[in-house]
Amino acid sequence: MPGYELYDHLERKELMDVIESGIFMRYGFDGMRKGHWKAREMEAAICQKTGAKYCHLMSSGTAALHATFAALGVGAGDEVIMPVFTFVASFETILQAGATPVLVDINETLCLDPAAVERAITPRTKVVMPVHMCGAMAQLDDLEAICKRHNIILLEDACQAFGGTYQGKYLGAIGDAGCFSFDFVKTVTCAEGGAMVTNSAELYERAAQFSDHGHDHAGVDRGADLHPCMGVNYRISELHAAVGLGQIKKLDHFLHLQRRNHAILQQALATIPQVTFRTIPDPQGDTATFLSFFLPCENTTRKAAQALKEVGIDGVFYYFDNNWHYIRNWLHLKEVHTMMPLSPTLTGFLTQAGKKSYPASDAIMSREISLAIKMGWSIEETQTRAKKCVSAIQSVL
Repeated sequence: MPGYELYDHLERKELMDVIESGIFMRYGFDGMRKGHWKAREMEAAICQKTGAKYCHLMSSGTAALHATFAALGVGAGDEVIMPVFTFVASFETILQAGATPVLVDINETLCLDPAAVERAITPRTKVVMPVHMCGAMAQLDDLEAICKRHNIILLEDACQAFGGTYQGKYLGAIGDAGCFSFDFVKTVTCAEGGAMVTNSAELYERAAQFSDHGHDHAGVDRGADLHPCMGVNYRISELHAAVGLGQIKKLDHFLHLQRRNHAILQQALATIPQVTFRTIPDPQGDTATFLSFFLPCENTTRKAAQALKEVGIDGVFYYFDNNWHYIRNWLHLKEVHTMMPLSPTLTGFLTQAGKKSYPASDAIMSREISLAIKMGWSIEETQTRAKKCVSAIQSVL
C-alpha cells in the first residue's frame, strides 16, 4: 500500500535537485532555484494523470479539504453530507470551515449510501462529500444524479484512492472538485502532502490564494502580491513535492503490484463459503490498497480478526472498533471536545447528532475486516500469506 516501500533513485534525484539549489520554498527565489519547481511539476503530473485541468498541491490532504471548502464558499449555516466511515479529517475540516457535518449511513461499498444521502438533504445542504474509502469508489453515478437534481456541490474526498478510476475517469476529477492525500502511508507519498483538483479556474485560484495567506500569485515579486482574501499557510515545501514527484512517476507500477497481490488474496479467501466481499462499483478502477470482506456475524468477525493477528498477519483492520475511522468511537466529535468554542448553534447540533445511532452501518462494519495490501510482497510471499489467512479464518468458523 504505501509508496515508501519502493523508495529509490527517482526520489533521490528529485530531492538532490532541491538540495543543490538550496531553495526549499515553492514560491519565489526564481533566479536561485536553477529552474527547479518541484511543486509545479507534481501539479502538472497530477493533471496529466487524472485529466483534471487544475491542481493545487498543499501540505496535507486535510489542508486540501479545508482549502477546498473555503474556495467553495462553504461556511456558517451550510451543511455537508459525509459518511460515518472515513478518517476524522473529513468532519474536522467541515467544522474548520464553520459548516455543519451531517453524517449518514454507508452501504456494502463501504462508502456513502445514496438513499441515505437523499434522505439527509435539507435546504441548507451545500455539499455532498463521498469518501472513497480503502482505495475504492463510492456509487458516483447515483451521487452525481442526486447532486444535479438538488443543485448541490459534489466534492470527492479521494484521499485514500489516488490513481483509482470509475468508468474510465479518475477518482477526484469526477465531481466539482476532489482532494488527495500523499501522507506517509498512501500509495504515492510526499511524506506529508495533499492536493486539490478541479476543472474550475476560479475554484483553483481561490484554493491557491487561501492556502497561501491570500497571495494572488499574479506577479513575479511575491512581496508585491495583492491579497484578495484572508487565508492560512498550507504551503507544501519543495522537498516534500520532490519526493512526491519521484513517486508519481511509479504510480502505474505501484497499482500493478497492489492489484496483483490483492487478486491472489481474494482468490484464496473466495474459497471460504462464509466470506463475501465488499461491493465495488467498478472493480477495474479499485486501487487495491485493501482487501475488504465480510463474515456472517460480529462475533465470528472479531474472532477472525484476532486469529489473523495471532498467525502473524499484519495490517488487519477491524474498523468497527477503530478510534479514527468509524463514528462509534469518535467521542471527541460526539461529546464536542474542542479547544476553541464552537457557535451555540453548531454545538447544539453536534450534541444531538452524537446521540444518533447508525444500526445499518453498524451491521456492516461489525462484520467487516480490511487487510492492507503491500506492494513489496513477492508472489510467493503473497501466496504464503493467503494460505495463512484462509487457515486462520476457517479456524473460527
